[in-house]
Amino acid sequence: MTTDPSRPRGVLHRRLEGDLEHRRLAPDPALAPFVEHYWRVRWDLRGQPSQTQETLPHPNVHLVLERGQSAIFGVHGGRFVRVLEGQGCVFAVKFRAGGFFPFLRRPVSGLVDRSIPVTAVLPGAATLESDVFACSAMEAMAAVADRHLLAHLPRQDPQATRLATLVAQVAADPAMLSVQALADRAGLGVRTLQRLFERYVGASPKWVIARYRLHEAIARVQEGRVVDWTELALSLGYFDQAHFIGDFTRLVGRPPGEYARREGSG
Repeated sequence: MTTDPSRPRGVLHRRLEGDLEHRRLAPDPALAPFVEHYWRVRWDLRGQPSQTQETLPHPNVHLVLERGQSAIFGVHGGRFVRVLEGQGCVFAVKFRAGGFFPFLRRPVSGLVDRSIPVTAVLPGAATLESDVFACSAMEAMAAVADRHLLAHLPRQDPQATRLATLVAQVAADPAMLSVQALADRAGLGVRTLQRLFERYVGASPKWVIARYRLHEAIARVQEGRVVDWTELALSLGYFDQAHFIGDFTRLVGRPPGEYARREGSG
């Protein structure tokens, strides 16, 4: 297992204060077709103000472990907000887009904005939470997660692999702006692509494209690369600036100009 050095996208506020740690590790190689990475957030804010963490989630299912609150969470449609206070730790499994379907064996769209117990999918994992939190080092936590997931390892599904590749291409290519373009790249009809995304990813291809284009906009703002909102909107496939500002405000919680000023890049 190795530390993933890349910076996560979708985190709306990077300048949180206090004793906070966010780490990621790769899974056992046998789990790589299903699991993107493990992540852990630890915080110690005792005697300090609470901190609000906001993210714009990716199209992924997560198995989230937190004492007394562990569950499997489907794709989250809106902005995720969590207030961190006191002392705590969350350890999670981020499944690849499409990678949870072989475990679930039913349309992943049924989990959108929902959670289910861990044992509903991994019946032998009743002690997963206690086993993980019996460890202090993240490497040891990840080894426990490896063991439990490998005990439930499903067969690889070629369609799940195909969908994971398509979602990764959308994430990596800011010029991918339409469902038709993605269908053409996949060599599929639009309706077939939509059905596969609903079944394996849990979100429509239109939703996935829009989400990653908004991630791109947020990254450009955070890096101070935005000089013209109209130009940015058009480059991300919006018909005009007003539609872009509307989507940005609805999902991020404030207009892009205000967000840029708050993040210190406007």
